[in-house]
Amino acid sequence: MKIKINGFDRDQKMLYLILLPFIIWYAVFMFKPMYGLLIAFKDYNLFRGISGSEWVGFRNFKEFLTSPYFYATLKNTLMLNLYSLCLEFPFAILIALMLNEVKNKYFKSIVQTASFIPYFIAIVVATGITINVLSPSTGVVNVIMEKLGFEKVYFLSKPEFFRGIFTGLNIWKTTGFNAVIYLAALTSVDEQLYEAAKIDGANKFKQLRHITIPAIIPTIVVMLVLKVGSMLNVAFETVLLLYQPATYSTADVISTYVYRTGMLMQDFGLATAVGLFNALVGFILVYSANKWSKKVTQSSLW
Repeated sequence: MKIKINGFDRDQKMLYLILLPFIIWYAVFMFKPMYGLLIAFKDYNLFRGISGSEWVGFRNFKEFLTSPYFYATLKNTLMLNLYSLCLEFPFAILIALMLNEVKNKYFKSIVQTASFIPYFIAIVVATGITINVLSPSTGVVNVIMEKLGFEKVYFLSKPEFFRGIFTGLNIWKTTGFNAVIYLAALTSVDEQLYEAAKIDGANKFKQLRHITIPAIIPTIVVMLVLKVGSMLNVAFETVLLLYQPATYSTADVISTYVYRTGMLMQDFGLATAVGLFNALVGFILVYSANKWSKKVTQSSLW
């Protein structure tokens, strides 16, 4: 017989007590800082504080939306995400499907580990490796090009190469981790389905089409919704460490613009307004993608 304490039995009370630290942490570090969003509607002065700064309404938003940086940064942000959706996102699915077909467990574990390790490399180290590999003087790529008779190229100073370099770095760094998620979803597939398909004469391609892919559709949908929701939040650290003034035309994104405006130009009101705009658009994208997913595939986040 369970003992009830203030309407809850002892087990329930212990569960709520375990949850309490997380609720406190979330309230202090996630909800309390939202008070700072008021800066977006004020001409913020560091010495006067939020309450003492002059209220300017939507002036900061208007300044951003009418500035020449708005269209440039929005375009670059969307283009980098489009590259990611078209290349990085399906590549992880492809790797997972290929590994799922490997029967040699030793070889499978080696490939899986090798592809997963880059995820644990700090982004500073990963970008440092990229910069060294593409260095115009000692980089491996340029050394090979010189030996083949081609001229050396400073790739990181060329705007046309930035999106490809950024996407390639993300593919190398995140493919292993994303593939593990899909492989985990594939473990729930009943092997008897494959055996039944073989008896019916289904080849590997038909098994893949009618059993394997449908099994991971819900996972793909969830990952896609999350990806769409973060479309305006391009990997800020990666861009910041790789880009330079010469590549601003294709590399400058909303998050780096917020950084320069807030930290370098000390215009905190404008920086907060841009960040709030980014968050609102992200929410709209998540909600729209989730609604579309629920309507088309019957799978969604909520």
